[in-house]
Amino acid sequence: MRERYGPWAVVAGASEGTGAAFARQLAAEGVNLILVARREGPLTDLAAEIARDHGVDCVTGSIDLALEDAADRMADLADGREVGLLILNAGADSNGALFLDGALADWEALVTRNVMTTMRACHRFAGPMRARGRGGIILVGSGACYGGLPGITVYGGSKAFDLVFGEGLWAELNPHGVDVLNLIMGRTDTPAHRELMARKGHAFPDNCASSEDVAALGLARLPHGPVCNWALEDEEVGYAGTSASARRARIQQIAKAMAG
Repeated sequence: MRERYGPWAVVAGASEGTGAAFARQLAAEGVNLILVARREGPLTDLAAEIARDHGVDCVTGSIDLALEDAADRMADLADGREVGLLILNAGADSNGALFLDGALADWEALVTRNVMTTMRACHRFAGPMRARGRGGIILVGSGACYGGLPGITVYGGSKAFDLVFGEGLWAELNPHGVDVLNLIMGRTDTPAHRELMARKGHAFPDNCASSEDVAALGLARLPHGPVCNWALEDEEVGYAGTSASARRARIQQIAKAMAG
């Protein structure tokens, strides 16, 4: 992983769940880490654990990804370090409400975190990757990207943007040696998911994927972007409506036609 992508990785949303799983698995590969999340305490604990267990360097930054300057602060934190991997994992919907029942400011914060910060961070970090001719970006998405559903209206819309944005970014960067993957998660056992279900008074489902398995799949499938759907094979349609391989082929066909 270090040889293919570079010595440093940025993991946003790293304090728990899938983000922490990405961090631990990359550290086991010898990759130094820049860990970003809103809560400083869990970040500090994770960095200490990783440094103790794997001996890699860890830098942490308490950054609210819903703020307008979040991507700039991430770039400042990484200044002077060769970042070869960018993993944007933050973005769970903590609102759990119908659109008109939620405060507009909460929806705006979610869109800033999932859309604007994602776009800005990719712009800041992908440029040096393209210039070096190597790098990788994982946008951790959700099956909600494939269609509108009540109660996650804004969340689903933001993840749909990430999907299409990530596919286009893959088409632009892949010829330059930079891998891009939309890792589309299903129901995953994370603290944020458990907290939301408990707040709604719902029993936690027993068929959730583990954060460790999801992160491992994302790292394994990164070279084979632009889409990987959890629990579906590359040729399998399932809940996605279109298989990952069909989406890839369509993008390649259109990109070839546009180049011609």
